[in-house]
Amino acid sequence: MDSPRPIPFTFRGGPESAEGGETLLQHLARKGLPTLQRSIRYHRPRAPFCGIGHCTNCLVRVNGEPNVRACRYAPHEGDAVTTSNAWPSPSHDLMGAVDFLFPRGLDTLHGFRRPAWATPWIQRVVRRLAGYAPVASTTAPTPSAESGPIDLDVLVVGAGPAGRQVSQRLAEGSQSVGLLDRGPISAPPPGVALFPSTTAVFLPPPRSGSERRFEAVALEDHDRGRLFRARTVVVASGAYDASLLFTGNDRPGIMTAEGALSMAPGDRAPPFHRALIVGGGARAAEMLDRFGAHVEAMAAPGAISPEVVRRASDLSIELYPRTLLLSALGRGRVRRARLLARGGGPEFSLSIDAIVLAHRRLPHNQLLFQAGAQMEWRGTAGSYFPVLGEGNQTTVPGLLAVGEVAGFADGVAAEASALVAADAILGREVPPAQERGPDAPNELEGYYRELLRRPDGWSKQVVCACEDVLLREVRESVARGYCGLEVVKRYTGLGTGLCQGRYCLPDTLLVLSILEERSPPQVGYIRQRPPVIPAPLSALAELPEPASEIPASGTP
Repeated sequence: MDSPRPIPFTFRGGPESAEGGETLLQHLARKGLPTLQRSIRYHRPRAPFCGIGHCTNCLVRVNGEPNVRACRYAPHEGDAVTTSNAWPSPSHDLMGAVDFLFPRGLDTLHGFRRPAWATPWIQRVVRRLAGYAPVASTTAPTPSAESGPIDLDVLVVGAGPAGRQVSQRLAEGSQSVGLLDRGPISAPPPGVALFPSTTAVFLPPPRSGSERRFEAVALEDHDRGRLFRARTVVVASGAYDASLLFTGNDRPGIMTAEGALSMAPGDRAPPFHRALIVGGGARAAEMLDRFGAHVEAMAAPGAISPEVVRRASDLSIELYPRTLLLSALGRGRVRRARLLARGGGPEFSLSIDAIVLAHRRLPHNQLLFQAGAQMEWRGTAGSYFPVLGEGNQTTVPGLLAVGEVAGFADGVAAEASALVAADAILGREVPPAQERGPDAPNELEGYYRELLRRPDGWSKQVVCACEDVLLREVRESVARGYCGLEVVKRYTGLGTGLCQGRYCLPDTLLVLSILEERSPPQVGYIRQRPPVIPAPLSALAELPEPASEIPASGTP
């Protein structure tokens, strides 16, 4: 069978040829880890981090349209792809001198009044640096002809194993089911209406007295609005790999497990040769199975499971359990990592070229917050999960949660939760509420206590990579009397970038719990305002009728 025809396009003026079906990031990663972006305040070099379209580290400009995520964009013939916010290039940006001139960071908390003689100059520079890219140089597309709302018995958000399982069981029960997912849908269940490359962005609380209580707004391919109306909604949005705080944690070569997998699909070699895997559980084991030949060592904030120890020993990989990751060294790319055994001991370093974060999975719970579901803190995962009743029913009638987003991390338990939810919707007898495993204090709370006791000097520990907010700024805000995650977010600006807090807020919550000497539930959480991801107004203008008014959700 002939291979697909190559797709010619240009990248920064040079000719490129991508394979059919691969994303721009996957194509560029064939030649090594690409540096595509510079941070907006310090112009620090950034390389792809999450690989799933949530961070800001792979933004490019395509045919004049800014802020296109390379990890989700498949090149088309004749595309002109460039980078932005860096001159002359992301690898060699002259404005990167700001990072050296202000080693302790720009004084954002005091309105650039220090030093006084430099205030006018600093303000002009910051205004020049602010923003990710100039506005689009092309005309926005005209909204297409309206298509009516899609009426369903059940809308399932997320096409992972749990989402596919619940969809299939419901379709077999003669329910009208729609299954949507941000990416392609593999192993599609028969009899289910599929909506791939479609992202749910609004899920307001249900309307009372309506046959179809829920109205969910989604974006199809990011430029077309969709309106779904359903009697019941099942959230199966899954989880994602979290970030971690340490000095230089925004450097090229630092990525999540999902980021590593996205740049090396199938059996393709990853864009690194000597990686440090951070983690000691099931996710770290997956990384060993996939990238074992390219792993130098493994370090974990807590214990390392016996299964990971066995696999690492078979590959002669060094293990460092209960270890602090102090810093990543190297500018154009990570070259070394400094570590320290928890509880004391001498510091040591490893020669590496990547750090893969596989230590913690967090739920995509934004839609549940939006819909008004009551949430509870579970220390084992260090996140908020929905309060569940029988049949995985949340506190919002007609809204159910299954799989990882509901707290069922184990694959068998996740699929079992899907079958229980489907039977509950079909009116069948269901077992009592499933157990999500015992709860316990999060290992990272103790980890961050030790890290916060160490002097950070002039180092940059980036809490919010989207907005270049430093850990030092969070500590100073608490010292000034600002308490609670919502208040600190408003004061520092963390959590207001394009990732909408997915990577900065969970760690900041644990840090504030330590600094304020309060439990994470007492520190609270932010108001989850729609949309779940940034949405173009042109896509929302296509909706055939306005969705229900969406009140802001409160804190848990």
